[in-house]
Amino acid sequence: MNLLKRTVTAVVLLGAVFLVVQYAPNWVFFLFGQAVIVAALLELYALAEKKDIHPERALGIGLTLLAGLPFYFRTIPFEAGLFAGLLATGIYFVAATRSAERLGRFPAAFAFTLFGAVYLGFTLSFIYRLRLEFGPLMLYFLAAVVFLGDTGAYLIGKPFGRHKMTPVASPNKSWEGSAGGILFALAGALLARSVLKLEVPLATALLTAVVVHAAAQVSDPLESLFKRAAGVKDSSNALPGHGGFLDRIDSLILAGPLFYFIVKHIWR
Repeated sequence: MNLLKRTVTAVVLLGAVFLVVQYAPNWVFFLFGQAVIVAALLELYALAEKKDIHPERALGIGLTLLAGLPFYFRTIPFEAGLFAGLLATGIYFVAATRSAERLGRFPAAFAFTLFGAVYLGFTLSFIYRLRLEFGPLMLYFLAAVVFLGDTGAYLIGKPFGRHKMTPVASPNKSWEGSAGGILFALAGALLARSVLKLEVPLATALLTAVVVHAAAQVSDPLESLFKRAAGVKDSSNALPGHGGFLDRIDSLILAGPLFYFIVKHIWR
């Protein structure tokens, strides 16, 4: 039954994502991405609450959307959006901290509320800018490298993993699996470059695959640290058989922006 759930959920998700990536106008793609980011943010905040950290959810959502605005409205400087978020957070907590109980919670609540918006809202919004500037094909290349790499890490690491890579964050991850992930990421880059007919030198595409998937291998266990600290396996049960939204996009948090910078400053 769990396999059936995973399969049905995967088919529905992949179909919806493909339609949005390939055919949706930019404003729909942006709103779709922001909705996913907010869903992941709420899961992150729920993990924090399990450790008696109480981020301000409504404020965090507002900050996350604010962090995404410069990606859509290109006349808004990134630094202006980030400063506006910091200013708004400061005003809110100065006005709202009026009791000894709230004062005791203030440092962690302030830090985690702001952190969530930057950790997810700022980083994942680069996915929108990647499609806007370079088209859907770049997203397919990124997906091939990251998700085929993840598959390779599992297929190699499961039977052959002996040396633990991140024993606290992800006990099942091994250096053998990491090597398998890089190999599959290289295969994904070769496949995507050929099928999508990308005009990028082969060596550049392969080196990009290695660097981007290495970032994904950091991004995944980084998110896992929050779950381990909270004592849970998945960020939520929102996606049957697949955990939560945060679980599905964790590899892209660091890999997505890095790929954008590589394409913008090295590929073109």
